Amino acid sequence: MRNTPAFIVPSLLLIGLLAGGCATDKAVIGQADQMNSQLKPALVNDPEVSSYFQKIGERVIGSAKELDKQGFGPKTHKEGGDNSWMFGSNMQFHLVNSKTVNAFTTGGDHMYVYNALFQMCKNEDELAAVMSHEYGHVYARHVAKGINRQYAALAGAAALAGAGYVAGGKEHGGEYAGLGFAGGQAAGSFLNMGFTRQDEAQADHLGFNFYTHAGWDPNHFADFFRDMIAAGYDKTPAIASDHPTLASRVETADKEVKQLPPNAAQWRRPPIADENEFKRLQARANQIARTTPDDTKLANSQQLLQALPRSCIIPYTTQDEIQARQAIQQKAQAAQQGQPVQPAPGDTTPKKKKKHPANTES
Repeated sequence: MRNTPAFIVPSLLLIGLLAGGCATDKAVIGQADQMNSQLKPALVNDPEVSSYFQKIGERVIGSAKELDKQGFGPKTHKEGGDNSWMFGSNMQFHLVNSKTVNAFTTGGDHMYVYNALFQMCKNEDELAAVMSHEYGHVYARHVAKGINRQYAALAGAAALAGAGYVAGGKEHGGEYAGLGFAGGQAAGSFLNMGFTRQDEAQADHLGFNFYTHAGWDPNHFADFFRDMIAAGYDKTPAIASDHPTLASRVETADKEVKQLPPNAAQWRRPPIADENEFKRLQARANQIARTTPDDTKLANSQQLLQALPRSCIIPYTTQDEIQARQAIQQKAQAAQQGQPVQPAPGDTTPKKKKKHPANTES
């Protein structure tokens, strides 16, 4: 493959990916476990804080399990095969040591809330709403859908790359193919925005039902979105974002509250942590985050956390997300070529200090 055009390599990889068919639950769970192993250095490992997050998560999952028995959920939940794993003891909600306001799921047994988001929550209602939304993505198998969409986008990009190679001929084929592949990926990403907005809206709907049936106050489900609006995060037009606007999500949640049945008040349960206990747990998480060793391994995990999409929270791509992705791509390229890693803009990964010979002069 010495003379193989550059675009052929991703095309061949694509063929290998597509040969396996659609993403299965097993594949998504395995991928999620691999991602979790990379993020472990950044997890807040405190029994008390971890237990609190898990209790909220188990309450959400218990509610979802009861709704599942009633046939609640989209086609992707009902027709995706055995879904008992979604309600099993392996499901974990993690708090991660990051100053980025975000929460996301990798689609398997792991859901993550960043400490900056936890600290921004005013009470358990807001935290439970975010966690319910994340579980909604798992319940609807949105990660598997996203993987399949990316396969389709890559297929289109590969086709454009092939056309570019033919158009460019022997002299400019490689150059035109590269442009075709990049353009195809960009177009595919833009077209997929609408589907991603659909996924987010669907996760809000599912999360609202899990949250409400689990006993939290439905009137407070959209409070965190309101906090984000007040903090100035709702500034991107919906067509330029892969997420619905925060204002539209608040409006939809308010409509859902009005559509609740008369007996919904009977679902209410007290929070796991009252206001004082919630503040104490926030302070404890902050204290642990400050004392976490900032070694190279943790810094790499932090960079990965920054690079991940601001799923569910910020309705646009932030500058630190772009910079973190550039840094990771640069590291990967340098490692592949056996070159020393050069820091990309925004790369805060500490570099190892050079060892100098001891000064033997008297």
